[in-house]
Amino acid sequence: MFTGIVEEIGTIHSIKQGSSSLQLYITCSHVLSDVKKGDSISVNGVCLTVADYSKTHFTADVMPETFKATTLFMLKHGSPVNLERAMAANGRFGGHFVSGHVDCVGEIIAMRPVENAIYVDIKIDPAFHSHIVQKGSITVDGTSLTVFGIFEQGFTISLIPVTQADSIIARKRVRDFVNVECDILAKYLERIVSKKETGPIGGLTMDTLAKSGFLD
Repeated sequence: MFTGIVEEIGTIHSIKQGSSSLQLYITCSHVLSDVKKGDSISVNGVCLTVADYSKTHFTADVMPETFKATTLFMLKHGSPVNLERAMAANGRFGGHFVSGHVDCVGEIIAMRPVENAIYVDIKIDPAFHSHIVQKGSITVDGTSLTVFGIFEQGFTISLIPVTQADSIIARKRVRDFVNVECDILAKYLERIVSKKETGPIGGLTMDTLAKSGFLD
């Protein structure tokens, strides 16, 4: 479990690539302060397992499913990456609940500065539109953000100066791709409300929520 608060921007030192797998060698410092073999580290929003490490780097393997479902295969030597260690039980949730399991790859279709912010429009697969909620939580390349707006093709986020400086999103350009993880609570709620999921009382529907006074 992660929070989406990026701890450090690491650098891809080298990549060992198979036909549909990767081994990433990532240079960094802060996230290595208490690292152990087998620890989970989010790399651009993807939960990876530390296979080996030193004082200046760690390596992680990317299996075929992750290779196909994320942007990690697009990384190159020198690519910057957002890094976050798994959430400590005694820590604060400064962001939101992030699993590190990417739902889809989004495409940046517009970026525009507005005062001290940068507005970013991201196009995603229509299958995931129902998971996006106005002013709800969204994770983009491992960064916890708020949905600033919703449009037909996707959603808009707004990058404040701190996020611009402490994550890689502001370095992106139009037509670049990003890993998107929708709010896990929205996904669970949709699953519960869906008629596909039934239980002893026949499943929860929007009608039953309304009748119970949960909806106006």
